[in-house]
Amino acid sequence: MLDIIQTFDSSVLLWIQENFRNFILDPFMIAYTSLGNYSIIWLILAAVMIYFPKTRKAGILVLLAIVLGYLINNFVLKDLIERPRPWIDISALEPLIYASNPNSFPSGHTCIAFAVSGIICRTQSKSWALASIAAAILMGFSRLYVGVHYPTDVIAGAIVGIIGSQIIWYIYTSANKKTHTVC
Repeated sequence: MLDIIQTFDSSVLLWIQENFRNFILDPFMIAYTSLGNYSIIWLILAAVMIYFPKTRKAGILVLLAIVLGYLINNFVLKDLIERPRPWIDISALEPLIYASNPNSFPSGHTCIAFAVSGIICRTQSKSWALASIAAAILMGFSRLYVGVHYPTDVIAGAIVGIIGSQIIWYIYTSANKKTHTVC
């Protein structure tokens, strides 16, 4: 089963490399994926949301989702699974960037993007929700495009991020119900 997954993952990455990469998209994808380094783009978004009273609660929840996603993904799963980066196992893959963490599974950039999107989908308008979903999907694709993650890394990262956002949402709504209970 693992051989089938590895073959699928490798095939997809090589297909992207051969059919999507070009001199126009390369700089954009490198720049966009780099915005996910240290969750920069998402921390800026959280800070902006926290600044405005109308989105302050959502911004705090976004920040909590970032922290939870980072802890689960980078301090538990990556070290537990220790899957090597694609360029180590796929000789024909030419990564556009290199990641400092040698562990690939799951994708941290994708995890955080989907954690943020999960909160935004619960707290903001439909247009914000759609924009956040598009940004999260693009972040996941950018990790494949630049060659630093396998497709299953990205899928797992998205799942971890969504679960993390739902945990934060559950805690928030549970605490909110308790504080509004009339005795």
